[in-house]
Amino acid sequence: MKTITVVAAVIRNSKGEIFVTQRGYGEFKDWWELPGGKAEPGETLEQALKREIMEELDTEISVDSFITTVDYDYPAFHLTMHCYWCSILSGNLELKEHEAAKWLAPDELESVNWLPADLILLPFLR
Repeated sequence: MKTITVVAAVIRNSKGEIFVTQRGYGEFKDWWELPGGKAEPGETLEQALKREIMEELDTEISVDSFITTVDYDYPAFHLTMHCYWCSILSGNLELKEHEAAKWLAPDELESVNWLPADLILLPFLR
């Protein structure tokens, strides 16, 4: 089975809310996820995360600390997702690829339809 390695940013604001995005394309269109994407050859995970957030949200972030790695088997591939707490350095989280986004308080995290791999991460975010 093919393995895809991705990075995910858990961006928190001063109220402790977490920024989440809704996919606007593909098989999982309309499902919710943490922003991020695929690491490219030669990139560190932190470099990949900074690049992906700049490309997807036109925002510069700092990668503050590692949370966990989630492994999940989707029907067509195995996903390895490295998750990090992140902070905004500059930018306004402008949606370039996603359909929608919102800030969720820890007690609101289960109010959206999460992608299965992202759902596994919720206990770490509360």
